[in-house]
Amino acid sequence: MGEQGWLTERFEENRPRLRGVAYRMLGSLSEAEDAVQEAWLRLNRTDAATLDNLGGWLTTVVSRVCLDMLRSRKSRREEPLDVQVTAASVVPGEAGDPEAEAVLADSIGLALLVVLDTLTPAERLAFVLHDLFAMPFDEIGSIVGRSPAAAKQLASRGRRRVRGSPAPSNADRARQREVVEAFLRAARAGDVDGLLAVLDPDAVVRIDAAARIDAPPAEVGKAREVRGASTWVRQFIALSRGLRFVEPALINGSAGLILAPRGKLSRVLIFSFANARVTRVEVIADPARLRELDIAVL
Repeated sequence: MGEQGWLTERFEENRPRLRGVAYRMLGSLSEAEDAVQEAWLRLNRTDAATLDNLGGWLTTVVSRVCLDMLRSRKSRREEPLDVQVTAASVVPGEAGDPEAEAVLADSIGLALLVVLDTLTPAERLAFVLHDLFAMPFDEIGSIVGRSPAAAKQLASRGRRRVRGSPAPSNADRARQREVVEAFLRAARAGDVDGLLAVLDPDAVVRIDAAARIDAPPAEVGKAREVRGASTWVRQFIALSRGLRFVEPALINGSAGLILAPRGKLSRVLIFSFANARVTRVEVIADPARLRELDIAVL
């Protein structure tokens, strides 16, 4: 095998890891592939014989490329939340293989991708490289141009955002999660009785104007609120059955649901609880309100 063949083989061995790093950094499969390709181009301009740790060198290069892309994205304010992403927009045949990206996003966790998108570029890099890929802080510091101690602080800030603020009661949070997961299972399965079992009989659903994709012409631009679980539960199931890209998450400290096709936040369901039942469901898709929410990983 010639030198170029050997180099290609070593690079392909590292490609899955490099793509994993880049995707978690960028939240976009096409951009992640671009970053990995840039690492390959730079490798071809480098004397590989001088590299003691090819895998480490490639990870560093990909990380620096991703950091530059994130900083450029922030400066241009790309991918704002007011660009609506709906489950219906993610269909096979679109550019960039969205089905493959959807599977990848699901495997990582939609809530994690949503929270990572709220971090600064340096925080995101430090958290991803240290907490998800076990890179030491001295190496992370050299990538972001900070000391190892400063890199540790960046990762810590990212970690706090991912985990959310401490819960007043872990037991309460666990009960909330059980109720929310039962709600999601019943909605997906079209189980009316199962959904009514976790709803208070007087439960209210409020759907903001941005989330009302089925609103009749006379009600476009208006929020809708309906009281009484038995009044709205069947219509809710009809709208949500088979819905993908939904995952439990912490929303303002309480268990809720997020809809995030390919990790891009589209809407959230905020729940109010009493006596282990849901008393209110608020469906939010308004971009301004979504930006105000504190979302963390359950």
